[in-house]
Amino acid sequence: MSRLQELGQKIDGREAQIGIVGLGYVGLPLAIEFAKEGFRVTGFELDNEKVRLLQESRSYIEDVPAAEIAEVRAKGRFDATTDFGRLSQMDVINVCVPTPLTKTKDPDMSFIARSVEEIRKRLRGGQLVILGSTTYPGTTHELFVPILEESGLKCGTDFAVAFAPERIDPANKKFKVRSVPKVVGGETPLCTELAVKAYQTIFDTVVPVSCSQSAELVKLLENTFRAINIGLANEVALMCHKLGLDVWEVIEAAATKPYGFMKFLPGPGLGGHCIPVDPTYLSWKMKSLNFSARFIELATEINGHMPDHVAERVGDLLNEDRLPVNGSHILILGAAYKPDVSDMRESPALDVIKLLRSKGGNVRYHDPHVPEIDLEGATLKSVDLSDDALSSADIVVIVTDHSCIDYERVVSLSHRVFDTRNATKNVTAGREKICKL
Repeated sequence: MSRLQELGQKIDGREAQIGIVGLGYVGLPLAIEFAKEGFRVTGFELDNEKVRLLQESRSYIEDVPAAEIAEVRAKGRFDATTDFGRLSQMDVINVCVPTPLTKTKDPDMSFIARSVEEIRKRLRGGQLVILGSTTYPGTTHELFVPILEESGLKCGTDFAVAFAPERIDPANKKFKVRSVPKVVGGETPLCTELAVKAYQTIFDTVVPVSCSQSAELVKLLENTFRAINIGLANEVALMCHKLGLDVWEVIEAAATKPYGFMKFLPGPGLGGHCIPVDPTYLSWKMKSLNFSARFIELATEINGHMPDHVAERVGDLLNEDRLPVNGSHILILGAAYKPDVSDMRESPALDVIKLLRSKGGNVRYHDPHVPEIDLEGATLKSVDLSDDALSSADIVVIVTDHSCIDYERVVSLSHRVFDTRNATKNVTAGREKICKL
């Protein structure tokens, strides 16, 4: 029996040791799910503070309760370490590290490259290595596998490699980790089989595809689809502003059609790691093949312009009150990229704040999930949403629609409210103060 066949038996018997490289919003939930299913799991992390918190059974990820960490640690099923030498002990290694863009909008492979190099140093026969970080088609086959094979071992014979994209939606209470189907594509049929076997222990549904490149493209297609349709919704919002129409009314009415229409909503811009970034990965890859991804580029242009549109609208609304942006008191509600999370990655709120500050606006923000933000060398702290904070602002701009905020109160105490998220749709009193995107 080969080492890889033995690995399959270890997975079936919950005897395989699971390693998770990167304990962020993807890696930590995955680690806990494996541990809850009876596996011994080790998380590998460069951040000493994260490791310390986990060793104390404390969570820094809102979707992972501290009680769940404490439970699996008490059973001896989960620990975290900065010692990457322990990778040699792992049977299955999941790589869940960031894949941002560089300043020139090129894929930043440095986190993946560093991780795979650490694994190569300790690679042994009978291991399964799964890349889960979102990346361009071909990364697993062209970058990941060749580095691992520098060890002298052969992929598909001595060790296995697969790509399985993350599909986590932070703060989504309806679709949690195990309920979202897991897509898996291996370098060989045996690689796929082993990865499917591993993930079937923690996911309700596993969807195998023919190769790692297909799995990589699946992830990019999902978020490119969203980015392009959000771009359309944003362009419709711009049209409605020109036509003097309520974009939210138009979209909600269109959504009553029971077929052929899927509702996407406009906003102040795109945020998070996935939707603003993933289409650019695909566009970058296609440029290397002399193919122009025109839909992606157009949607990126429209979505990227939305913070400018918001800042321009704020200026116009202040002007209606005979106030310049320069010196006006502007209160931003929400700094996170989406409701009810603390994630600031690519948040359009940062761009809106920068633009208004560059025009001389006296900008403050309130976000119950984000106590402070670093902005161009300055640290801004979230202010209390007091009566005075609302009433003293010349305009309140809703950028992130956190569910814990009382928007009836916001409108009643504010002079004027610019709502980019339709958060005030159910407000009844003071609607004359509200302006929509």
